[in-house]
Amino acid sequence: MKQVNLGVKYVLGLVVCLLIRLIPFRIPNIEPVMATTMPFGKQFGYLGGFAFGFLSIVIFDLFTKFGLWTWITAIMYGLVGVGAAWWLHNRSATAINFAKYAIVATLVYDFITGPIMSSAMFKMPFLESLIGQIPFTLWHLGGNVVLAVVVSPALYKWVVKNENLEISKIWQLIVHPTKSL
Repeated sequence: MKQVNLGVKYVLGLVVCLLIRLIPFRIPNIEPVMATTMPFGKQFGYLGGFAFGFLSIVIFDLFTKFGLWTWITAIMYGLVGVGAAWWLHNRSATAINFAKYAIVATLVYDFITGPIMSSAMFKMPFLESLIGQIPFTLWHLGGNVVLAVVVSPALYKWVVKNENLEISKIWQLIVHPTKSL
């Protein structure tokens, strides 16, 4: 039953994440993937965290542009989910714990997908790529920390831990719409 309940919550999380990322003229490096991946990693562990981060990238790229970069960023965001499961395992789902993890995860993610991958894939000089990455990372870091403080705890409480979003409760509402949950 837990896997089915996981599915309902995952679909909701993935759809909302996708719709936010599809908003036109949005600053591209301020996005909800990390803020949504962390609560799923905390609640559903290493595999659940990896799957959410990975799928959020793959699904978005299916609607936009799918390529080699999809696999790199999907794997990296999957690893963000694994890290979130590890970091948050014995910690409470507070804004400060989400923010601390977002800082470290953003810096590691941007370093690997920025200077390291740019140097490897596009033959850019490492120092040039590193310097060019700084403004992007500052925006990404700011966005991820704000979303970790505001969105992650709310998402954890209202979606991930919400028993009313479990399939049995949803089915009960469909079958008996006059009964309250």
